[in-house]
Amino acid sequence: MPATSKDLNAELVSLFSYVTRLRQEIASINRGQGGTEQFKSMSDQLDAIVEATEEATNTIMESMEGNENAVTELRKSITDPEQVKYLDQIVDNGSNVFQACAFQDITGQRVSKIVKSVIYVEQRVHNLVDIWGKSELEEIEVEEQEETEDEKLLRGPKLQGQEALDQNDIDSLFD
Repeated sequence: MPATSKDLNAELVSLFSYVTRLRQEIASINRGQGGTEQFKSMSDQLDAIVEATEEATNTIMESMEGNENAVTELRKSITDPEQVKYLDQIVDNGSNVFQACAFQDITGQRVSKIVKSVIYVEQRVHNLVDIWGKSELEEIEVEEQEETEDEKLLRGPKLQGQEALDQNDIDSLFD
């Protein structure tokens, strides 16, 4: 069935509405908290997750190695079969912990993929800002959404080099 001019008109209106909404969204991102810097913040937060997970995993593995060394030393002086059985259980538990720590590598790989996606979207948004022009986007009316008090406080934990929340702000969450 051939498209009528009414169908074409409806599609053009729909497409125009979509482009208008897209421009408003780009304008909103461009002048939101930190402008397009919020993409950098997302990348930084994800990188911080990977780093903290890696540090925690290393601490766990080093502690388990210390336990394994202690068990090896205890074996030298323990001959009771019942106690040796418990030492074997400790070693088996340690092996399970080591295996479970493999999640860190997989988590890091997945978060890295997300970071690349965020950077890709950031680049596309920057390109759209350049195409439309910052001054034109600044003229677009954007509905400002005010953060709640909880949202203002939930920006942490702080990244390296950032100021931390005041303890009074943290305490006010529990009031």
